[in-house]
Amino acid sequence: MKIEFLQEPELEFGNGGQHLDIRFGMMHYKPLDYDSTSAPKEIKLGIIGTSETVASLENWLEKSRQGIEAKNSKQPYLFPAFPGFGEESNLPTAISTDSRRNAIISNKDIEKLLQIQNINQLINDTVDFLIEELRYIDEKTNPDVLICALPEALLEKMFVQGEDIDSSNQSSSPNKDNQKEVELDFHDLFKAKAMALRKPTQIILPSTYNAKNKSKISKNHQKNKTQSMQDEATRAWNLYTALYYKALGTPWRLVRNSRDLTTCYVGISFYKTLDRSKLLTSTAQIFNERGEGVILRGGQAELSKDDRQPYLPASDASDLLSKALVMYRREHRTLPARVVLHKTSRFIPEEFEGFQDALDKHGIDTAEFISFDSRSKTRLFRYGKYPPLRGTLLSLDDSTHVLYTRGSIDFFSTYPGMYVPRPLKFRCERVEETPKLLAQEILALTKMNWNNTQFDRGEPITIRAARQVGRILKYVGKNDPLEFHYRFYM
Repeated sequence: MKIEFLQEPELEFGNGGQHLDIRFGMMHYKPLDYDSTSAPKEIKLGIIGTSETVASLENWLEKSRQGIEAKNSKQPYLFPAFPGFGEESNLPTAISTDSRRNAIISNKDIEKLLQIQNINQLINDTVDFLIEELRYIDEKTNPDVLICALPEALLEKMFVQGEDIDSSNQSSSPNKDNQKEVELDFHDLFKAKAMALRKPTQIILPSTYNAKNKSKISKNHQKNKTQSMQDEATRAWNLYTALYYKALGTPWRLVRNSRDLTTCYVGISFYKTLDRSKLLTSTAQIFNERGEGVILRGGQAELSKDDRQPYLPASDASDLLSKALVMYRREHRTLPARVVLHKTSRFIPEEFEGFQDALDKHGIDTAEFISFDSRSKTRLFRYGKYPPLRGTLLSLDDSTHVLYTRGSIDFFSTYPGMYVPRPLKFRCERVEETPKLLAQEILALTKMNWNNTQFDRGEPITIRAARQVGRILKYVGKNDPLEFHYRFYM
């Protein structure tokens, strides 16, 4: 075994400024594209909710516009203040609301929905109601991002599920006693049907904008754990960043040396159809260092007879990667010199054959094939009260490695998590670069999550996005509208 430590990768922001922390980078240097013609100068919100939730959200956004003080803490770098927005002296892009862009849900409509006893029917009817109202807002006022600010009672009854419900960033799952009843997921079904609107959407829980709201959702829908609510400034950071990205902005990107090969990162995961009859492929393609995600829906996967792991037949693997490269070329007018494939299961010879066929057809000579386990059972122990440092790399053999993407962080002067971190296990199945360089790349890709500004995320965005996309794609029919940009899925 061999243990190494990887330095925290920096990100690039406006004016070429670099910083390892997302929030300090945006405060000091502004978003990456803020002075370009393509950057959003104003983000116009269209909001649906009750009169109470809409008013509360608008009040909180106004408070955020003026800035929110840092949490009183011994770790000021972990809990920085939110500087406000809309002025050159802080975050330059304004977020605007307007009563003409709002749709107010009456108490009568809420009560009518709450009377539905079947949870699946309630979720279906609520989503259909919201889509119709948002379609009217969009056609009438053309906002940039559509916001759902539903009341606590309705959200709680629907068992809000899924990981990182937009800006709330709280993992949740249905109550165990009712798990068999609940087949649908409100968040994922809403995201799937909202693609017909052709506008990105954001679901905001009451606890995000109302500090006095002790959300029963955040308490009851944890994966057997209790997670404390994020501080107010952090919630403002997360929401602002997500809205900026959804309004076609680019907050930051990976730092790239001019001598490095241009790289296309592709994440591959699998999901079951809603009726569980088929296993399909979801792919999140990350365009080079800017991190622009493009979504593809792959063919039907199969299960290996040996270990029951999902895989793609050679022809489908070739077709999937060829489509990804075609979309990359459409975006950049050129092909990448290098492709990195991140997959949630082991590669088998048939997949190597198919992916290599696509690489050969497009004349790409350099490729890395890396597979991931969901979490490693191998852990390191460190003297003292803190876990190993983020960036600790343990090599078990030439191909199998364990990387701490969560852990103690010197910049924060603490470990920012609540539980003992599990490292990420990955295998270099067929690679050309060194494991250390590939691990450094994985560490950097954990910082490309536009939904969270605390940079110590557990998975690279390639894998995280592919899994997130799969949960939503299972609600998208073969002939339903399908958006190709990641902003519609987050």
